[in-house]
Amino acid sequence: MRMHVDAWDPGYGTGYDAPDDDGELASDVTVELPPATWRPLSPPADVRPADVVLFVDGVRRLDANVWVVEDDGTTHPGLCASYAAGVVRCDGVARVVAQQVRRGVFTPSASVADVDVSGTVPVTYVAHHVARTDPDAPRLAVQDQLRLTEIAVAELARDGDADDGDLLVVDGPLRARTHLPRTLGYVKTQERRYLPQELDAVVADLAPGRRTPVFLMGSRWRRFAWYLRLPGPAGPPWAGIVRVECAAELAIEDVVALADASAATLPRFASREHRDPRAPQNLVPIAGLERALRARLGDPRLLRRGLRTAVAAG
Repeated sequence: MRMHVDAWDPGYGTGYDAPDDDGELASDVTVELPPATWRPLSPPADVRPADVVLFVDGVRRLDANVWVVEDDGTTHPGLCASYAAGVVRCDGVARVVAQQVRRGVFTPSASVADVDVSGTVPVTYVAHHVARTDPDAPRLAVQDQLRLTEIAVAELARDGDADDGDLLVVDGPLRARTHLPRTLGYVKTQERRYLPQELDAVVADLAPGRRTPVFLMGSRWRRFAWYLRLPGPAGPPWAGIVRVECAAELAIEDVVALADASAATLPRFASREHRDPRAPQNLVPIAGLERALRARLGDPRLLRRGLRTAVAAG
C-alpha cells in the first residue's frame, strides 16, 4: 500500500475525485492518436510559449440572507450577493485590463425590487427573480449571473487589442465562450471520469509540462479536451493535473496547435505550495486576479448594515 499527501488544501475539495461514470465519457478518443498508442506528449521543439496570455476569472460573495414577505403573507427566502469578473493580461508584466462588479438580490418572489444601499459609495442590488423554489436555487442563480459576467469581460478582452498569437484562458469549463478565438477552458479539479478507465494510466504517467492526446467529450455540449500536468511536488497519480478545453468547431490541426501551446505556456504560471493552498493548479495570475476582484467587492459588514437600513426604510 502507498499513501500520498496531496498539496491541494482539502478545504477546497480534492484535486481529483472520480465518482461513478455519469454518461459523459469521451465520445471520441481517436482524435489525435488511436487508443492503443496513447502516450504522454510533449510540445514540439518549435512551439514557443504564447507571448501574451489573458486570464479570465470571477469571484462571488454572499452578503446576506433575506426573506421577502408578500402582501398575502407568503414568505420567500433569498440572497443578496456581490460578484465580479475580470481579465488579467500577462505579457512580461501582469495587469488587470477589464473588470466588472455587480450585485443582486436573488429570490423566488415575483414582486422583489432593486435594493439601493446608501453609503460612502452607493450601490444597488439588482432584483433577480428565481424561477425555482428549492433552497439551492438562489445560490445557483448567483453562479449563473457570475458566469454571464465572466462571459462579458471575456468578450471585452477579445474586442480589444487581440493578438493573433495570444491565448485567452477562462477559469473553468468553456461553456458559452466557444465563439471566442484562441480561447481555452481551464478546469482545476477533476470531479468526473471522462476517459475510459484503461486510458487513465496515461494521465497518471504524465510528467510536468506533458499532456495527453486530444479527445472529444460531451453529448449535448461537445468540446475538445486534453489533460496536462503542471510542475509541483510529487504526490498521488493525479496531483497537478488540469483539464484544458477548446471549441469542438475547430479544425483538428488547430486543436492540436492549441493543445501544444497550452503545454508550452501554462506550466510557467503554476503556483507554489508555500504560497497558494490550491497549488499548483491555481495559476499565479488567476490567484492575483481573485485577490484584486475580492477587494473590489467592498466591506461586507458595511454592506450588510446598509442592507438592513435600506430594508427597514423600504
